[in-house]
Amino acid sequence: MKHTPFSRARQTSPPAAIPERKDFTAREWEIIRTHRTPERVQKLLRNIPYNRELNGETCYSFRRALQENQAHCLEGALVAAVILEQHGYPPVVVSIESQDKLDHVLVVFQRNGLFGSVARSRDIGLHGRKPVFRTVRDLVMSYFDTYVDKTGRITGYGIASLYEIGSYDWRFSKQNVWKVERHLQEIPHRQIRSSDTRYERLHRRYLAFRKDNPERPVDYYPSSVWL
Repeated sequence: MKHTPFSRARQTSPPAAIPERKDFTAREWEIIRTHRTPERVQKLLRNIPYNRELNGETCYSFRRALQENQAHCLEGALVAAVILEQHGYPPVVVSIESQDKLDHVLVVFQRNGLFGSVARSRDIGLHGRKPVFRTVRDLVMSYFDTYVDKTGRITGYGIASLYEIGSYDWRFSKQNVWKVERHLQEIPHRQIRSSDTRYERLHRRYLAFRKDNPERPVDYYPSSVWL
């Protein structure tokens, strides 16, 4: 099945042949075979422990993240991108910028002309979204409320195809794939202007919730569009 590429991504055709079944381990291929849709990949990511980088910063490839059985948002995006690429989805990602420099990365897909996402986060409200958004900006704004914590606030977003990185090995490398992170930092980002009143209201609500619930996940946001 061929899925529609994204016009804002600068390169939507792979610079080399897409890996084939023989390029994957038996375990990797079984994961790919049994996770054919964004919905199934999102379920997989939810079950991979979050990588809190306790031994230092990492940027694992698809293969390394599965081997280590942990992934932060960018690593989760690479896992999702490789799996979905095998099912016809182009590896297009969105980098969300925050005022506190704690950015987020989504794999974006289209279905019936509408946008959805797959993502891994330590915060349940920052996982994927159903394909119900008319534009990528609308999709990004669906994260605005859930992004607000003590310091977070969305300020912009950028769209990129992982094919833009050329022959760089973001799929199978045993090393940290820092070039992916740098690329997402360097791509043009569109500024998002938002209401200070809205942000301050959300910020007060978060601080009050956290005061009463120091350890509980923030789960008071509507989840009807969560994937």
